[in-house]
Amino acid sequence: MSQQSMKDLDVTNCSRGLWLVKVPKYLGDKWANCAGHDVGKLKITRVPGERPAITFKSSEHTMKDGKIPREHKVISHSLKEMTLGVLSQPDPGSSSAAAAPETQQLYLEGQVIHKLECQPVVDDYYINQKKEAVKKAAKPLRTVKLIDRPLNVYKPISHHKQNVHLEQKKKAAGKMIRDDKDKVMELLFAAFEKHQYYNIKDLHKITRQPIIYLKVILKELCDYNVKHPHKNMWELKPEYRHYKTDEKAVENSVSD
Repeated sequence: MSQQSMKDLDVTNCSRGLWLVKVPKYLGDKWANCAGHDVGKLKITRVPGERPAITFKSSEHTMKDGKIPREHKVISHSLKEMTLGVLSQPDPGSSSAAAAPETQQLYLEGQVIHKLECQPVVDDYYINQKKEAVKKAAKPLRTVKLIDRPLNVYKPISHHKQNVHLEQKKKAAGKMIRDDKDKVMELLFAAFEKHQYYNIKDLHKITRQPIIYLKVILKELCDYNVKHPHKNMWELKPEYRHYKTDEKAVENSVSD
């Protein structure tokens, strides 16, 4: 059995009659903040042959912190074929509950004899409050404010540090002066004597020439590989290849 089912049930107040009242959320929140104070008065008007008319009027303490309907009507609902009770237990955070948790009990506070619902009375006060609520909800969260003089607080920054750095970098790249074609070709031949394959970024660093101008020269001197294992890399055309290994091979063939 669970720990909850093993607790004892105190039925001392089982014969006490209770009212179960459903109240609007705004009213319940007000009552929660009125600990130690009266929340209002309940008025019951009995008329022979009719159901009693029940009204609730909030106290001044309940009304002072916010605008809520002053009066509410209490509507009774049938409890036919329903048996309701109210159970309670000690607050788990209380000192007595913490001292002896195994001795905690459930208490039957009583039996529900009336099921009621609290609704605001539609009078002039209630209608005015609803109008104010509608106006408040329709009010835009942001408004346009006209200023007659410039304010530094709202002055935008014309140039951010990051944007300035990017602009300087772009200008530096754009200022690359095209060297003489023969000079660029010498740099390329010198580079290809060291390695057979290069990508465009490495050749750009070596020659320090604009990419577009560099590609024009590369198309005359090199082949562009589109297949693996040297995909997207440049290689000298066969007629321009002159590697040291080839020279040694020629020398060996001549000596033979």
